[in-house]
Amino acid sequence: MTQNKLWVSLGAVLFIGMMCIFTVSETEKAIKFRLGEIVKNDYEPGLHFKWPFINNVKKFDKRIQTMDAKPERFLTAEKKNVIVDSFVKWRIGDVTTFYTVVAGDVDQANLRLDQIVKDAFRGEFGKRNIKQLLSTDRQAIREILIKNAKPLAADLGMEIVDVQVMRIDLPDEVSSSVFRRMEAERERVAREFRSQGAEAAERIRADADRQRVVTMANAFKDAEILRGEGDAKSADIYAQAYGADTEFFTFYRSLNAYKKTFSSSSMMVLDPDSDFFKYFKQQK
Repeated sequence: MTQNKLWVSLGAVLFIGMMCIFTVSETEKAIKFRLGEIVKNDYEPGLHFKWPFINNVKKFDKRIQTMDAKPERFLTAEKKNVIVDSFVKWRIGDVTTFYTVVAGDVDQANLRLDQIVKDAFRGEFGKRNIKQLLSTDRQAIREILIKNAKPLAADLGMEIVDVQVMRIDLPDEVSSSVFRRMEAERERVAREFRSQGAEAAERIRADADRQRVVTMANAFKDAEILRGEGDAKSADIYAQAYGADTEFFTFYRSLNAYKKTFSSSSMMVLDPDSDFFKYFKQQK
Protein backbone atom coordinates (compact mmCIF):
# COMPACT_ATOMS: atom_id res chain seq x y z
CA MET A 1 0.00 0.00 0.00
CA THR A 2 2.83 2.32 0.92
CA GLN A 3 4.59 1.51 -2.36
CA ASN A 4 1.47 2.38 -4.38
CA LYS A 5 1.20 5.73 -2.63
CA LEU A 6 4.85 6.38 -3.49
CA TRP A 7 4.24 5.70 -7.15
CA VAL A 8 1.16 7.91 -7.12
CA SER A 9 3.15 10.71 -5.47
CA LEU A 10 5.95 10.37 -7.99
CA GLY A 11 3.42 10.43 -10.83
CA ALA A 12 1.78 13.54 -9.43
CA VAL A 13 5.16 15.28 -9.04
CA LEU A 14 6.13 14.30 -12.57
CA PHE A 15 2.81 15.54 -13.93
CA ILE A 16 3.11 18.84 -12.13
CA GLY A 17 6.73 19.13 -13.28
CA MET A 18 5.64 18.59 -16.89
CA MET A 19 3.06 21.32 -16.48
CA CYS A 20 5.79 23.68 -15.26
CA ILE A 21 7.91 23.51 -18.42
CA PHE A 22 7.35 24.29 -22.07
CA THR A 23 9.54 24.47 -25.15
CA VAL A 24 9.79 27.05 -27.91
CA SER A 25 11.25 25.91 -31.24
CA GLU A 26 13.20 28.05 -33.72
CA THR A 27 10.12 28.36 -35.93
CA GLU A 28 7.82 29.61 -33.16
CA LYS A 29 7.01 32.67 -31.13
CA ALA A 30 5.34 32.30 -27.75
CA ILE A 31 3.27 34.42 -25.36
CA LYS A 32 2.94 33.59 -21.67
CA PHE A 33 -0.25 34.63 -19.86
CA ARG A 34 -0.96 34.98 -16.18
CA LEU A 35 -4.63 34.58 -15.55
CA GLY A 36 -5.36 35.89 -19.05
CA GLU A 37 -2.90 38.79 -18.88
CA ILE A 38 0.15 38.84 -21.16
CA VAL A 39 3.32 38.81 -19.06
CA LYS A 40 6.08 37.85 -21.56
CA ASN A 41 6.51 37.42 -25.29
CA ASP A 42 10.24 37.52 -26.07
CA TYR A 43 11.17 33.87 -25.65
CA GLU A 44 14.29 32.47 -27.23
CA PRO A 45 14.21 28.91 -28.63
CA GLY A 46 14.67 26.34 -25.87
CA LEU A 47 13.19 25.15 -22.57
CA HIS A 48 11.23 27.57 -20.36
CA PHE A 49 9.22 27.46 -17.13
CA LYS A 50 5.74 28.53 -16.03
CA TRP A 51 3.45 28.14 -13.07
CA PRO A 52 0.80 25.51 -13.62
CA PHE A 53 -2.82 26.62 -13.45
CA ILE A 54 -1.66 30.25 -13.25
CA ASN A 55 0.30 30.62 -16.47
CA ASN A 56 -0.62 29.37 -19.90
CA VAL A 57 1.32 29.68 -23.16
CA LYS A 58 0.23 30.23 -26.77
CA LYS A 59 2.61 29.57 -29.66
CA PHE A 60 2.58 31.04 -33.16
CA ASP A 61 4.42 30.14 -36.35
CA LYS A 62 7.04 32.81 -37.06
CA ARG A 63 8.01 31.49 -40.47
CA ILE A 64 7.24 33.47 -43.64
CA GLN A 65 3.63 33.11 -44.73
CA THR A 66 2.26 33.60 -48.24
CA MET A 67 -0.96 35.44 -48.98
CA ASP A 68 -1.91 34.60 -52.56
CA ALA A 69 -4.46 37.26 -53.43
CA LYS A 70 -7.16 36.68 -56.01
CA PRO A 71 -6.82 38.72 -59.25
CA GLU A 72 -8.35 42.13 -58.63
CA ARG A 73 -9.44 45.00 -60.90
CA PHE A 74 -7.96 48.45 -60.35
CA LEU A 75 -8.60 51.75 -62.10
CA THR A 76 -5.71 53.56 -63.78
CA ALA A 77 -5.23 57.32 -64.04
CA GLU A 78 -7.15 57.27 -67.34
CA LYS A 79 -10.07 55.44 -65.69
CA LYS A 80 -9.33 52.13 -67.38
CA ASN A 81 -9.51 48.78 -65.59
CA VAL A 82 -6.50 46.49 -65.24
CA ILE A 83 -6.51 43.01 -63.72
CA VAL A 84 -3.65 42.48 -61.25
CA ASP A 85 -2.50 39.10 -59.98
CA SER A 86 -0.19 39.39 -56.96
CA PHE A 87 0.99 37.75 -53.75
CA VAL A 88 2.42 38.96 -50.43
CA LYS A 89 5.07 37.40 -48.22
CA TRP A 90 4.76 38.24 -44.53
CA ARG A 91 5.64 37.02 -41.06
CA ILE A 92 4.73 37.84 -37.49
CA GLY A 93 6.56 40.94 -36.29
CA ASP A 94 5.18 41.90 -32.86
CA VAL A 95 3.53 38.75 -31.56
CA THR A 96 1.66 40.64 -28.81
CA THR A 97 0.06 43.02 -31.31
CA PHE A 98 -0.64 40.12 -33.64
CA TYR A 99 -2.50 38.27 -30.90
CA THR A 100 -4.31 41.36 -29.65
CA VAL A 101 -5.50 42.70 -33.01
CA VAL A 102 -6.27 39.53 -35.00
CA ALA A 103 -6.42 37.03 -32.14
CA GLY A 104 -3.47 35.16 -33.63
CA ASP A 105 -5.71 33.93 -36.47
CA VAL A 106 -3.74 33.62 -39.73
CA ASP A 107 -6.88 33.66 -41.87
CA GLN A 108 -8.09 36.87 -40.26
CA ALA A 109 -4.59 38.34 -40.62
CA ASN A 110 -4.58 37.49 -44.35
CA LEU A 111 -7.99 39.10 -44.74
CA ARG A 112 -6.86 42.33 -43.09
CA LEU A 113 -3.55 42.37 -44.96
CA ASP A 114 -5.32 41.76 -48.27
CA GLN A 115 -7.34 44.94 -47.77
CA ILE A 116 -4.21 46.94 -46.92
CA VAL A 117 -2.35 45.75 -50.01
CA LYS A 118 -5.36 46.37 -52.26
CA ASP A 119 -5.60 49.94 -50.99
CA ALA A 120 -1.88 50.40 -51.73
CA PHE A 121 -2.36 48.98 -55.23
CA ARG A 122 -5.38 51.22 -55.79
CA GLY A 123 -3.44 54.32 -54.77
CA GLU A 124 -0.40 53.58 -56.95
CA PHE A 125 -2.28 52.38 -60.01
CA GLY A 126 -4.55 55.43 -59.85
CA LYS A 127 -1.46 57.63 -60.42
CA ARG A 128 -0.34 55.86 -63.61
CA ASN A 129 -1.83 55.22 -67.03
CA ILE A 130 -1.85 51.83 -68.74
CA LYS A 131 1.24 52.56 -70.80
CA GLN A 132 3.22 53.46 -67.69
CA LEU A 133 2.03 50.36 -65.84
CA LEU A 134 3.02 48.06 -68.69
CA SER A 135 6.39 49.70 -69.29
CA THR A 136 7.43 50.75 -65.75
CA ASP A 137 9.96 48.60 -63.92
CA ARG A 138 7.96 46.40 -61.55
CA GLN A 139 10.76 46.61 -59.01
CA ALA A 140 9.96 50.32 -58.55
CA ILE A 141 6.25 49.56 -58.03
CA ARG A 142 7.15 46.78 -55.58
CA GLU A 143 9.30 49.08 -53.45
CA ILE A 144 6.58 51.73 -53.30
CA LEU A 145 3.92 49.18 -52.33
CA ILE A 146 6.08 47.74 -49.55
CA LYS A 147 6.89 51.22 -48.26
CA ASN A 148 3.22 52.23 -48.16
CA ALA A 149 1.85 48.97 -46.74
CA LYS A 150 4.50 48.25 -44.09
CA PRO A 151 3.33 50.77 -41.44
CA LEU A 152 -0.29 49.60 -41.73
CA ALA A 153 0.76 45.95 -41.51
CA ALA A 154 2.86 46.75 -38.44
CA ASP A 155 -0.34 47.91 -36.70
CA LEU A 156 -1.51 44.30 -37.07
CA GLY A 157 1.74 42.92 -35.65
CA MET A 158 2.78 41.75 -39.14
CA GLU A 159 5.97 42.40 -41.08
CA ILE A 160 5.73 42.52 -44.88
CA VAL A 161 8.68 40.76 -46.48
CA ASP A 162 7.76 41.09 -50.14
CA VAL A 163 4.99 42.17 -52.49
CA GLN A 164 5.13 40.82 -56.02
CA VAL A 165 3.00 41.61 -59.05
CA MET A 166 2.87 38.44 -61.12
CA ARG A 167 0.71 39.72 -63.97
CA ILE A 168 -1.00 42.90 -65.14
CA ASP A 169 -3.66 42.08 -67.69
CA LEU A 170 -6.17 44.20 -69.53
CA PRO A 171 -9.85 43.32 -69.74
CA ASP A 172 -11.00 42.33 -73.21
CA GLU A 173 -12.87 45.58 -73.75
CA VAL A 174 -9.78 47.60 -72.84
CA SER A 175 -7.27 45.45 -74.72
CA SER A 176 -8.77 46.14 -78.14
CA SER A 177 -8.82 49.89 -77.47
CA VAL A 178 -5.23 49.90 -76.23
CA PHE A 179 -4.02 47.81 -79.15
CA ARG A 180 -5.71 50.13 -81.64
CA ARG A 181 -4.10 53.13 -79.97
CA MET A 182 -0.71 51.41 -79.93
CA GLU A 183 -1.14 50.48 -83.59
CA ALA A 184 -1.98 54.08 -84.49
CA GLU A 185 1.06 55.29 -82.54
CA ARG A 186 3.35 52.83 -84.32
CA GLU A 187 1.88 53.87 -87.67
CA ARG A 188 2.57 57.53 -86.84
CA VAL A 189 6.16 56.70 -85.93
CA ALA A 190 6.53 54.69 -89.17
CA ARG A 191 5.21 57.61 -91.23
CA GLU A 192 7.63 59.93 -89.51
CA PHE A 193 10.53 57.60 -90.25
CA ARG A 194 9.44 57.27 -93.88
CA SER A 195 9.19 61.05 -94.19
CA GLN A 196 12.66 61.49 -92.72
CA GLY A 197 13.99 58.81 -95.07
CA ALA A 198 12.42 60.48 -98.12
CA GLU A 199 13.87 63.83 -97.05
CA ALA A 200 17.33 62.29 -96.62
CA ALA A 201 17.02 60.56 -100.02
CA GLU A 202 16.12 63.85 -101.73
CA ARG A 203 19.00 65.58 -100.02
CA ILE A 204 21.44 62.86 -101.10
CA ARG A 205 20.05 62.86 -104.64
CA ALA A 206 20.35 66.66 -104.93
CA ASP A 207 23.90 66.52 -103.59
CA ALA A 208 24.79 63.77 -106.09
CA ASP A 209 23.31 65.81 -108.98
CA ARG A 210 25.28 68.87 -107.87
CA GLN A 211 28.48 66.84 -107.66
CA ARG A 212 27.79 65.37 -111.13
CA VAL A 213 27.36 68.86 -112.64
CA VAL A 214 30.50 70.13 -110.92
CA THR A 215 32.48 67.06 -112.00
CA MET A 216 31.32 67.34 -115.62
CA ALA A 217 32.10 71.09 -115.66
CA ASN A 218 35.56 70.46 -114.27
CA ALA A 219 36.11 67.66 -116.79
CA PHE A 220 34.95 69.87 -119.68
CA LYS A 221 37.25 72.65 -118.48
CA ASP A 222 40.19 70.23 -118.25
CA ALA A 223 39.34 68.83 -121.71
CA GLU A 224 39.22 72.31 -123.25
CA ILE A 225 42.53 73.18 -121.64
CA LEU A 226 44.10 69.99 -122.98
CA ARG A 227 42.53 70.54 -126.39
CA GLY A 228 43.85 74.11 -126.48
CA GLU A 229 47.29 72.96 -125.43
CA GLY A 230 47.16 70.25 -128.11
CA ASP A 231 46.06 72.69 -130.77
CA ALA A 232 48.80 75.10 -129.76
CA LYS A 233 51.38 72.35 -129.85
CA SER A 234 50.04 71.15 -133.22
CA ALA A 235 50.21 74.66 -134.63
CA ASP A 236 53.72 75.06 -133.32
CA ILE A 237 54.81 71.78 -134.93
CA TYR A 238 53.01 72.78 -138.12
CA ALA A 239 54.77 76.12 -138.17
CA GLN A 240 58.14 74.54 -137.53
CA ALA A 241 57.57 71.98 -140.27
CA TYR A 242 56.42 74.65 -142.69
CA GLY A 243 59.44 76.77 -141.94
CA ALA A 244 61.86 73.89 -142.40
CA ASP A 245 60.88 73.18 -146.08
CA THR A 246 58.23 75.49 -147.43
CA GLU A 247 58.13 74.02 -150.92
CA PHE A 248 57.74 70.45 -149.72
CA PHE A 249 55.06 71.42 -147.23
CA THR A 250 53.10 73.27 -149.90
CA PHE A 251 53.33 70.23 -152.18
CA TYR A 252 52.20 67.93 -149.32
CA ARG A 253 49.18 70.12 -148.59
CA SER A 254 48.22 70.11 -152.26
CA LEU A 255 48.37 66.31 -152.40
CA ASN A 256 46.06 66.09 -149.39
CA ALA A 257 43.68 68.57 -151.06
CA TYR A 258 43.67 66.50 -154.26
CA LYS A 259 42.93 63.35 -152.26
CA LYS A 260 40.01 64.83 -150.38
CA THR A 261 38.58 66.55 -153.46
CA PHE A 262 38.77 63.63 -155.88
CA SER A 263 37.47 61.11 -153.34
CA SER A 264 34.37 63.17 -152.51
CA SER A 265 33.32 64.47 -155.93
CA SER A 266 33.48 63.17 -159.51
CA MET A 267 32.86 66.56 -161.12
CA MET A 268 34.72 69.83 -160.69
CA VAL A 269 34.29 73.20 -162.34
CA LEU A 270 37.57 75.10 -162.03
CA ASP A 271 39.73 77.37 -164.07
CA PRO A 272 42.58 75.28 -165.48
CA ASP A 273 45.01 78.09 -164.70
CA SER A 274 44.08 78.23 -160.99
CA ASP A 275 46.67 77.52 -158.31
CA PHE A 276 44.82 74.31 -157.48
CA PHE A 277 46.37 72.66 -160.56
CA LYS A 278 49.77 74.19 -159.99
CA TYR A 279 51.60 70.89 -159.56
CA PHE A 280 49.81 69.30 -162.52
CA LYS A 281 51.48 71.81 -164.88
CA GLN A 282 55.04 71.66 -163.60
CA GLN A 283 57.54 69.57 -165.58
CA LYS A 284 60.44 67.67 -164.22
